[in-house]
Amino acid sequence: MRIAVAAVQGAFVEHEKMLEAMGIEVIELRKLEDLSQPFDGLVLPGGESTVQGKLFRDLGMFDVLLEKIQDGMPVLATCAGLILLAKEISNDRKRYFGTLPVTVKRNAYGRQLGSFFCEEEIRGIGCYPMEFIRAPYIESVEEGVEILARVDGNITAVQYQNQIAVSFHPELTQDTRIHQKLVEMIENN
Repeated sequence: MRIAVAAVQGAFVEHEKMLEAMGIEVIELRKLEDLSQPFDGLVLPGGESTVQGKLFRDLGMFDVLLEKIQDGMPVLATCAGLILLAKEISNDRKRYFGTLPVTVKRNAYGRQLGSFFCEEEIRGIGCYPMEFIRAPYIESVEEGVEILARVDGNITAVQYQNQIAVSFHPELTQDTRIHQKLVEMIENN
C-alpha cells in the first residue's frame, strides 16, 4: 500500500511521519510528474487552502487530482484539505475540488488566537484528541454525508463515500485512528 501526501504547502510532514510510523509507504506530491507514480490513497493536509488550490492549478496537478478523487480514490482531508474538497464555502467565493457535498465556513473559529484543543467523540472511532488551528467547520451537509463528529454543536468531521474530512489536525496528535480509517478504506476499495 502506498499513500500520497500533497506536499505543495502546509502541514504535510506530520502526516508523512504518522503514516510511516504505521508502516505505510508514503510519497510526496510536489509536481505533476509525481502524479504518474502509483498510489492507493491521498492526504490533503492543513495549511492555506487558497495557496494550495493555486499551486495545484499552477503546477498542472489540479485536474489529475480531481479525476482521482472523482474516480473514488480514498482521501483524508484535514483543515485546509476540507476546504479544498467542499462543494461550497460560505464565506469565500472560491471553489476547489467540490467533491464533498458540504458547506464549509473558513476560519470559523477565528484567527490563530482562536486555536484550541478538546477531546470529543468520533462515530466509529471513540473519544479523540482534536487540535484546531484557524479551523473551519461544516455548516451543512447534503444527502449521503455521514456526520462523524461535532464540537459545540458544529460539524467537525464527516465521511462521504471514500472521502473523510475533518476540520482539526489529527497528525498533530499521537492518535493514529483517523489515519487507520483511511488505510481501511484503501483496503476495502
